[in-house]
Amino acid sequence: MRSGPQRAALTVFAIRVGSAGFAYGSQVLAARLMGWDAYGIFASVWVWTAMLGHTLTLGLSQGACRFVPRDQAQGDLDLARGYIRAGALMTGGAALAVAGLGAALLILEPNLFAPVYRAPIAVALCVMPLFALQDYLEGVARSQNWVGLAIAPPYLLRQTLMMACMAGAVLVGAPPRAEVAMACMLAAAAAATALQAGLLAARLRKALPAGPHRYRWRNWLGVSLPIAAIDLANAGFTFVDVIVLGALVSPAEVGLYFAATRIQQFVVFVHFAISAATLQRYSAAQAQANRFLLAELVRRQGRTTAAATFAVGGAILAASPLLLAMFGADLGASVPILCVLLAGSVAASLFGPGEDLLTMLGGERLCAGLTAGTLIAAAGLCLALVPAFGPLGAALAVAFATVARAWLLARAAGQLHGLPTPVWSAGAVG
Repeated sequence: MRSGPQRAALTVFAIRVGSAGFAYGSQVLAARLMGWDAYGIFASVWVWTAMLGHTLTLGLSQGACRFVPRDQAQGDLDLARGYIRAGALMTGGAALAVAGLGAALLILEPNLFAPVYRAPIAVALCVMPLFALQDYLEGVARSQNWVGLAIAPPYLLRQTLMMACMAGAVLVGAPPRAEVAMACMLAAAAAATALQAGLLAARLRKALPAGPHRYRWRNWLGVSLPIAAIDLANAGFTFVDVIVLGALVSPAEVGLYFAATRIQQFVVFVHFAISAATLQRYSAAQAQANRFLLAELVRRQGRTTAAATFAVGGAILAASPLLLAMFGADLGASVPILCVLLAGSVAASLFGPGEDLLTMLGGERLCAGLTAGTLIAAAGLCLALVPAFGPLGAALAVAFATVARAWLLARAAGQLHGLPTPVWSAGAVG
């Protein structure tokens, strides 16, 4: 059992690091081609696309990791089949509805958006449903411990295709504008989603033989919608600094800050990789009433995440001048920003997997409330610090809020489930 999660985490981390490399390359290419003003526009539109697209699963992607393994462990395959079908329909319906509303707003009230943003937003509305569907497919694959199938198409294949499309666009003489970069992402997302859907459907036919479907809509949505709020707040945490900066500073400054956040993502992937390999195991252990296994999973996830975050963060910091220089000259001011963001990630990792426990074992509403509260605090701090300190103020605000959120979630998980999550206490069980 020990080697299974570790192998899965290493697989996910290797894929995410590879995808981050391609994503970094595509961002460097975009910045070099478009210049900082156009790149800042692309970054602003991309932030909203990713944040909304990943939220439009209505929490059903994470819910798949909670419900499907539990139903399979209890032998209720009819309910597992029902969840997978219902989740796909609800995710697709919600994503298409929001994209349609966005298109109507863009047509009926075009003056709400500056002219340079209208074409990129129009393309982004087509990307959002693909992001939502691929997020749901990832959750279903993770529920079966198929981490390669879950992670490789959205994070490795999509980024690879994005960079290839960007290079192709340059070769055919496409203008260096934000809407061209978004169109490249649309093509990449469509191809990666289609491939992942086909492969997942084939494997599910073997894992879940054909049979009846049962549905528990109220139960599923009652749990998944708070998870959707958590996902939205998490996306807000990832992008609140860029959103506030977009309202207060020039597009060029947004682009410079966004470059630093793209490098910091290498550190964020550590937690994602280990969580992706462990999350569904919490649900299965809970269904089997295996308290010892739960405590062991918490202990290993917390300590492994903290150690790996520290190691990767140190390596990124050492290489930061070179990594930033790839985007262009005059990025020396981004080094302190990156240092602050990395420090926040490392400090937060010490508090362990509080969010994962609250999401998988119960407490998702509490998790959503705490996350939303600290997100509001982060936005307020950004608004207070950016006028005085510029982009560095945004980094300070987000780093402080990230650590505060990790501490609050750790306390909540320990009190609710009796499983202390910080690395200095993860061995005890209440």
